[in-house]
Amino acid sequence: MFTKILISNRGEIACRIIRTARKMGIATVAVYSEADRNALHVKLADEAVCIGPAPATQSYLSIDKIVAACLATGAEAVHPGYGFLSEQVAFAEALGKAGITFIGPQPDAIAAMGDKIVSKKMAAAAGVSTVPGHPEAISTPDEAVAVADAIGYPVMIKASAGGGGKGMRIAFNDTETRDGFVRARSEASSSFGDDRIFIEKFIQEPRHIEIQVLGDKHGNVIHLGERECSIQRRNQKVLEEAPSPLLDETTRRRMGEQAVALAKSVGYDSAGTVEFVVGQDKSFYFLEMNTRLQVEHPVTEFVTGLDLVEEMIRVAAGEPLRLRLRQVDVRLTGWAVESRVYAEDPAQGFLPSTGRLLLFRSPEESLIATAALRIDTGVEEGGTIPVYYDPLIAKLITCAPTRLEAIEAQAAALDAFAIDGVRTNLSFLSALMHLPRWREGRLSTALIAEEFGSSAPPPLPQGDMLHDVAAVSAALHYRGAAIRHSRPGRQPLPAKSEPFSLTLEGRDRIENFEIVATSNGDGVTVTFADGSTVDVESDWQPPEPTFAGRIDGRVVACQVRMENGRIIVDHAGTRAISKALSREAARLSPFMRSRAADAAGAKVISPMPGLLNDLLVSVGDQVVTGQVLAVVEAMKMEISIRAEINGRVAEVFVKPGTMIDSTMALLQIET
Repeated sequence: MFTKILISNRGEIACRIIRTARKMGIATVAVYSEADRNALHVKLADEAVCIGPAPATQSYLSIDKIVAACLATGAEAVHPGYGFLSEQVAFAEALGKAGITFIGPQPDAIAAMGDKIVSKKMAAAAGVSTVPGHPEAISTPDEAVAVADAIGYPVMIKASAGGGGKGMRIAFNDTETRDGFVRARSEASSSFGDDRIFIEKFIQEPRHIEIQVLGDKHGNVIHLGERECSIQRRNQKVLEEAPSPLLDETTRRRMGEQAVALAKSVGYDSAGTVEFVVGQDKSFYFLEMNTRLQVEHPVTEFVTGLDLVEEMIRVAAGEPLRLRLRQVDVRLTGWAVESRVYAEDPAQGFLPSTGRLLLFRSPEESLIATAALRIDTGVEEGGTIPVYYDPLIAKLITCAPTRLEAIEAQAAALDAFAIDGVRTNLSFLSALMHLPRWREGRLSTALIAEEFGSSAPPPLPQGDMLHDVAAVSAALHYRGAAIRHSRPGRQPLPAKSEPFSLTLEGRDRIENFEIVATSNGDGVTVTFADGSTVDVESDWQPPEPTFAGRIDGRVVACQVRMENGRIIVDHAGTRAISKALSREAARLSPFMRSRAADAAGAKVISPMPGLLNDLLVSVGDQVVTGQVLAVVEAMKMEISIRAEINGRVAEVFVKPGTMIDSTMALLQIET
């Protein structure tokens, strides 16, 4: 067994690998870019080596620097995690030449399966069901249109070396094919160093289900069941679960047998994933094989009881699959659900968010009584979400005896997860947990687009939930006022308040309530104008970021933020911005003048921070609404910035190659 390994990655996956290595008694070496000098994975490792500037091409994608770090520290093996160099044949070969073990499959398997064009041909030869398409690399937008027309719309434009949703576009017509081809090839080149693109038929209402395989260097290959990964946006997975609510034992066995056959055909000898696109009728087609550990591997670990990182390390050291890992002994027990917590703004089209984590409070395991809770993260409070890398903050995993119990535990944990300093998708994930279609298992890769559209600002709650959130908001306002009145020199607040007005404002409407709050020891009894009462019990004190307590005896958690006398409560995917006023202040408030927002004029401002990749117009150019003006890249994603008005470019403020933030004007358009 190895005594020291290097992790050629960052973030949560580097921290997760370090955790298993430590359990196995193996020393670890972290590598880091200058942007990650103070990152959590650097602190957790036994040793750490700086490998270059912030851009991944100069650090985490530099094979020479990582090999040099291995030689300098005496690391005997390298675990690549996922992304970056994890599926690069040249990396595995360079390590081998230096006498360093690659904790992953042998290079031939990476070459065969990591290339989507080649892998589809090999899958067909191995008897695996494949999607209709054009398996050869496409060179020009015109050729892409011709191929798409021949296959029939809709089509999926994909990078041959792609993964993680990068370099992928769905096209429904010739115009979308041309634009999608250009963007996908650009993303593929910058993310993977390989701009080859191919096109295949897009299966409508598809599900994305993958089979986890595990092989050793002695010819043994097994599968560990499936993961359902259908909940995606922009082809990026958001929720995953194991097992799938769609599959029966017969379909699971058939998919598993095909995945094992494909792995055996290339001599696969590590953990890997065979991905399938699956119809609602349980028909399935090979999509690709990822020759690495997947982001969503924890759900498989929960239902199988295995540590996949440990299995990869043991296999790489030459150990055979242990006796208990025979196929007949693999059992799926319970149900696991994983949410990916991203630094992004669902209300603004899920654009990435960067900055310092002013607050990072993960939910406590004691909150979930009936389920297991796991949080994989690579950040800590005070750390930074940089612009250069993927915006994943954490993975939240729950496991319970049944799917509904795992979902309920996930919903409770999301409501108790508090992050500030960057925008996150926590409320959106919580909304997904309460979505009937998700709870019923009626899934497809289009679910988010169909249920939420291109953005997902949290709405004001309705019905009983509105009543609960109003009660919590009123209790929090009363508790805050009571604490302020307890200061020296101030008159204590009466145990029973005077009637006051509570306003709950949401993106879609405003609700008003007449409230009386009464202290009852550890809690507050909230009385509404109709005489109904709600008992709110909690030891919450301002400015705590989460409320954990009971509402009429029911356990409830909420995220709480205080801003300028208002309290913002996020619960179950909803958001209420509350203000408490005396009756007289509430009567006069409609007559108060509000401060108008600053007009943006005709300046074009980037919707996210990043690198200005391309500027497509010059001073004097006439532009029309919808025309692409610039392309910004951040966190391995490209965004086209389009004109919102017709006019003439009067001034250009920045040059391509400039790092910009979300307040910087790019150019001025005159009408």
